[in-house]
Amino acid sequence: MLRIIIPILLILAAPLAAQTKVPQNQMEIQLGFAPLVQQAAPAVVNIYAKRIVQARQSPFQNDPFFRGLFRDFGEVRPQVQNSLGSGVILSEDGYVVSNYHVVGDAAEIRVVLNDRREFDAKVVLADEDSDLAILALEGARDMPFLDLRDSDGVEVGELVLAIGNPFGVGQTVSSGIVSGLARSGTATGSGRGYFLQTDAPINPGNSGGALIDVNGHLIGVNTSILTRSGGSNGIGFAIPSNLVAQFVAQARQGHDRFLRPWAGMNGQQVDADIAASLGLDRPGGILISGLHEVSPFLSAGFAPGDVILAVDDQPVNTPAEMIFRMSVVGLGQEVPVTRFRDGASSDLRVKLIAAPDSPKRDTRELGKKTALPGLTVSNINPAILAEYGLPLGSSGVMVETPGPYGAQVGLKPGDILHVINGKTVETTKDVEQALSGRVQRLAFDVQRGLQRLVIRFRL
Repeated sequence: MLRIIIPILLILAAPLAAQTKVPQNQMEIQLGFAPLVQQAAPAVVNIYAKRIVQARQSPFQNDPFFRGLFRDFGEVRPQVQNSLGSGVILSEDGYVVSNYHVVGDAAEIRVVLNDRREFDAKVVLADEDSDLAILALEGARDMPFLDLRDSDGVEVGELVLAIGNPFGVGQTVSSGIVSGLARSGTATGSGRGYFLQTDAPINPGNSGGALIDVNGHLIGVNTSILTRSGGSNGIGFAIPSNLVAQFVAQARQGHDRFLRPWAGMNGQQVDADIAASLGLDRPGGILISGLHEVSPFLSAGFAPGDVILAVDDQPVNTPAEMIFRMSVVGLGQEVPVTRFRDGASSDLRVKLIAAPDSPKRDTRELGKKTALPGLTVSNINPAILAEYGLPLGSSGVMVETPGPYGAQVGLKPGDILHVINGKTVETTKDVEQALSGRVQRLAFDVQRGLQRLVIRFRL
């Protein structure tokens, strides 16, 4: 009897086993990820980018001894630099997310789909600090795409797949788990901020690819790996999908660069000693050490000495985490921020705004009849502070571009000019007047970061 029943059961089960579906339980997961890959892979693309870079051609570049001695010798010539990476389609009309280090400053971008269709693409929004860029495929419609999942709901231990094009060998899938959350300031490359951590291998070429959960939803964009050997045996980082959603929203609004909310404050992580001195029961939060006069936190009632414990009910422990939390809420919104003061916690509502571009920066490029033609300067305002990462209390005039002559005498972008030839300069007009006419000698008092410099030279 059993010999008859068992074959029948196998025959009845065969059609069910042939059906493809996303694994829903541990037993199904053990059978493989094939249905999940079939669902998600068409939305992951390969990206080929070309950029023009200025490279120095030296006759000693192939000599192992002399190329080190003459690395700055030779003519500077433009060269074509190719880069390879991955991307993820996020909409039917062909919006694609990738890494800034893959497509930033690219002169030509070609996107190849899993089914071998090819599209030209252009960058519509990019941000080097977040290492994210949004591309628009030309002439695209009815594209396969991945849905975004709320990355705040991701938990350590979840199974994930990383899909991309490592080493240019073609689309490849690797599996792992989410091994950490809220990683800030630990990824390599140009990205700085807040990351998901995974042990799924992320190799060169995987950058910009998809990190998906077992339901095929995008939870992050793979960006880098932290490794001592240079191989895949390290810690992988992915940019959370909640931040990606804000990038797509701003791209659709017509922005070409990412506008992140401005805090207008200085702060530091609360360690065990600070927590004990303030009466906190455990380390955590950000101690405010300074506030700009137009900071939205100052307007909401915060003051130096307060501790920020949470933003939008999510705990924050570093300034990078706080900015991330503000960024995923979005500009123009009000967000509850938990403050600790005098032994008690309370929630204050903060209006999320971009750094004000006022007073006017009044950018000026000095002309040929000045001592330093090509020098470009701007009045410092909150927008300038945010763009260039200047100290919060900076004021006066900042060098945007030193120009050929300014670079020769030692000026650099981000330098703050305080005094020229003994005269205090407070506006770009002051700088233009100080450098006009026939000037034989120049002396600059310059602030560079936290250093104060004096630059003197003869024309």
